[in-house]
Amino acid sequence: MSRSLPSRSELGREILARAAALARHSDSATNYTRTYLTPAHQAAARDIARWMREAGMEVRVDAVGSVIGRYAANDAGARTLLMGSHFDSVRNGGRYDGVLGILVPIACVAELNARGERLPCAIEVAAFADEEGARFQTSFLASRAMLGRLDPAVLERRDAQGVALRDAMIVAGLDPARIAEAAIDTSRLGAYVEVHIEQGPVLLDEGHALGVVTSIAGGTRHTLTVRGESGHAGTVPMPRRHDALAAAAEMVLAIEKRCAAGGSLVGTVGMLEVKDGTGNVIPGEVRFSADIRAGDDATREAAEADAFAACESIAKRRGVTLERTRTHHVHAVPCAPWLQDALARAIEAIDAPRPRNEVRRLPSGAGHDAMILAEATEVGMLFVRCGAGGVSHNPAETVDAEDAGAAAQALLTLLALLAKKGSGSFLARAEKGT
Repeated sequence: MSRSLPSRSELGREILARAAALARHSDSATNYTRTYLTPAHQAAARDIARWMREAGMEVRVDAVGSVIGRYAANDAGARTLLMGSHFDSVRNGGRYDGVLGILVPIACVAELNARGERLPCAIEVAAFADEEGARFQTSFLASRAMLGRLDPAVLERRDAQGVALRDAMIVAGLDPARIAEAAIDTSRLGAYVEVHIEQGPVLLDEGHALGVVTSIAGGTRHTLTVRGESGHAGTVPMPRRHDALAAAAEMVLAIEKRCAAGGSLVGTVGMLEVKDGTGNVIPGEVRFSADIRAGDDATREAAEADAFAACESIAKRRGVTLERTRTHHVHAVPCAPWLQDALARAIEAIDAPRPRNEVRRLPSGAGHDAMILAEATEVGMLFVRCGAGGVSHNPAETVDAEDAGAAAQALLTLLALLAKKGSGSFLARAEKGT
């Protein structure tokens, strides 16, 4: 690549300006919430498609609403390097989670296009429509659909207002009967690379702008329903009660205690609902969530077995019933060593904050679309430092423009390495699994 890399601050400011523009597309007037197939979600998709076209990409919207831009290779038969992330959000979340991993590669493709440069591989940037699953509890819906592994049963799931997913698709102009058409030919994939904010404080605390992800923690989510017996709060003696909420509260603490064993193991109860809750009525039914993750599957599975056995014991002792449904499951995923090394070389090649000239390698405790793509190709991830103490999934979430620009420079450098080595040397490694 003959032209020098563009200014880091220039790249970063443009990326953050676009993140701010996307943040205006929110389901809420008071916070940043963008869930699958809402009007705000569709408006964000249109902006992303426009930026992809401006960057020189051909754009398509797949059968589940993901926006995919393609920058063709200099060889029509070349393999594809897929990059991307998601543009839906959690409720009252942060504006960089997911979005950064779409905007950084778009900026890189725009630079290649400005140079009139094509690579030995095609580049596709995927803006996945639904990763968080906040509206229909459908985590990784879009990336699963891309691999042809979306269970059609999810079409019957309903949001908090009772709207079925299939009906939401129809309103958004999508055909639920055609979700299988979102599947791509995975034999043409050379690799998948995802840029993402760290969602934690490690890079910030250690002074690194960027980091290389070594692995992604596996996790499961469950919905637990506790049924007891409702009754008058003033007339039922305490020893005679079958209080569903009191039982659920004890179960929440049991899950917390088991998942506090240390290491990469974490457990979270993020939702708790008292059915027909009233101040003067003993709760008769309670539903709550449980999210359990760890860097390796064996640790997570052992914690789940212990935690849910404790919940069953609590239910028996308190005279309530317990039902549990697993709503989400992903295995722990290692990132490809050769992609880790390539990303590390890219970071070393740019002048980004890097204490002792070392590239930081670290695991991800959060889930990412890369976990799903790993079922079809080898994956790599580049972490970008968070500000505000490393907080994420929170309105305080922030990224510095210099760091966003550094991520774009590192990704451009990775593409330069690929162009120099050629697809036979770089992407063929994915095919061989070396």
